[in-house]
Amino acid sequence: MTNLKTIVRGVGHYLPERVVTNDELAKRVDTSDEWIVQRTGIKQRHVAAEGEYTSDLATKAAERAIAAAGLTPNDIDLIVMGTTTPDRTFPATATLVQNNLGIRHGAAFDVQAVCSGFVFAVTTADSHLKNGMGTRALVIGAETCSRILDWDDRTTCVLFGDGAGAMVLEAVPEDQEDDRGILSSCIRSDGAHWNKLYIDGGPSLTGTVGHLRMEGKEVFRHAVGMISDVVEGAFEKANKNVEDLDWFVPHQANRRIIEGAGKKLNIPEEKVIITVDKHANTSAASVPMALSVAVEDGRIKKGDLVMIEAMGGGFTWAASLIRW
Repeated sequence: MTNLKTIVRGVGHYLPERVVTNDELAKRVDTSDEWIVQRTGIKQRHVAAEGEYTSDLATKAAERAIAAAGLTPNDIDLIVMGTTTPDRTFPATATLVQNNLGIRHGAAFDVQAVCSGFVFAVTTADSHLKNGMGTRALVIGAETCSRILDWDDRTTCVLFGDGAGAMVLEAVPEDQEDDRGILSSCIRSDGAHWNKLYIDGGPSLTGTVGHLRMEGKEVFRHAVGMISDVVEGAFEKANKNVEDLDWFVPHQANRRIIEGAGKKLNIPEEKVIITVDKHANTSAASVPMALSVAVEDGRIKKGDLVMIEAMGGGFTWAASLIRW
């Protein structure tokens, strides 16, 4: 049997049309543009329109990624989607995207790892493809975080936004495409921290959707160490180091966390992709959106060594090292 590896064929992203600025939020809760920017780096966020759902955002990002890959939806035989804000409790939102794209074959399912969802989905799709359980996978991170926020809670409502990003992966023989592909991944979780970042509702618990709750200082305290843990683990597995890296694409949650992790890992600022100022924390969507932006504007090019990472509720944390 031929050994397989997984390469990236294309990426795409989508943001809802409505933009909510910090100044607009300051009219609702006790905050200010200066306070939000100083502590988070966020200047605005996008919010889905009424009747616009996570599956809609995901479908638009998926269409753009498939087009960027030079493929059609029928070329896709696996969809793995990271989301915390599914359209419904079931079916999986990935199956709704599958239907929207007109795909009638293969498999589609969701992965729930909160902000780490996209990276977990990448590692899941990579494993499936390398084991012959598909040829081309569509990996999506999509969220409508606005639907789970308490808009009167200034500690959380300023931090999040809506959006979607997608990536097309393809299984190819190991001896093809030079050394391109997903070189290594490292995923972790520790449920002891569940109550530091969570939703206070759910089908079994309350029969309601609930709202996002967070102990911001506790999340910040753990974030840099956990991020460094999986990034260093991915480097070690691939026998690479930070000097080999071309681009660091972190979860876009908070500029201070991104900068803290970059400094701890000795990654130069000019190698760090930051988009959090434009769309805030979009949970599982933030990494693929940042990737898509950096590919679109020409920073990430074929042959570049790219590290993606994220940390989310659970806690979960994950990283993947990719030769683009």
